[in-house]
Amino acid sequence: MRVLITGGATGLGQAIAFKWAEKWKGKEGGIEICIADINQERGDETVNTLTTQGAKAFYVYCDITSDSDVETLAQTIEARWGGIDTVFNNAGVATGGSLLDETIDQWQWVFDINVLGMVRVSRALLPIMRKQGGGYFINIASQAGLTPIPYMGSYNAVKAAVVSFSETMKLELAPDNINVSVVCPSFFKTNLDESMRSNNLASHKMINKFFAKADMTKEDVAESIYQQVSKKQFLILTHKLGKRAFLLKKLLPTQRYISNMLNQTKTMKRSMEKQN
Repeated sequence: MRVLITGGATGLGQAIAFKWAEKWKGKEGGIEICIADINQERGDETVNTLTTQGAKAFYVYCDITSDSDVETLAQTIEARWGGIDTVFNNAGVATGGSLLDETIDQWQWVFDINVLGMVRVSRALLPIMRKQGGGYFINIASQAGLTPIPYMGSYNAVKAAVVSFSETMKLELAPDNINVSVVCPSFFKTNLDESMRSNNLASHKMINKFFAKADMTKEDVAESIYQQVSKKQFLILTHKLGKRAFLLKKLLPTQRYISNMLNQTKTMKRSMEKQN
């Protein structure tokens, strides 16, 4: 099994790497993992841990906003492995703020990483999968892309774009024997807040509280992803509350669902005003 994980040096990407190494330990052929990330030190630490787990692993510096970096990554994969079985499009950042808080620069920043970065990596690795006759893309989106919450406009929008892009990939690549899944986790304990941008301090604090109060760890989320990927499910929801929220949005009359969300928005606004 040959696995590439973008943003694999920390957070959920690292947890996925460790989970796949754990699950594949002792299996015939074993597992080889490429950690593509911009953090050399954390990348090397992750590779060292994977090696102690019995996996073959290596690190490649890759900024997914750079066409040349992504092309080098694809060339390295092909030269080293001659193919690729699974690509986790995991690298991403977080943003927060109201419509007027978020600048156009912030919108462009998060789109370039969370959407166009995924497009670049997928385009670069697709020819290799087609040549070998199959493969698997697993795109990390968010619950925010299905049931958005206020004060996270750009983040909600990019994650919704990832869901739509993944569905397009699923339909388009099926004739090539290439499978696609999209993962939509809710808040969990991770380091995503390290990369978060927000010009509204109260919004930033509120979102950090969501991360801190989460009832799942990144390891829990990685386990849920593994179980559902094993069944090749397209839409992977990892949180019980997230599944409930998605179901309510589908089943409730639109106006009733919006009314419920407006009540939650009022509560969030009051909380932010107190922090300010």
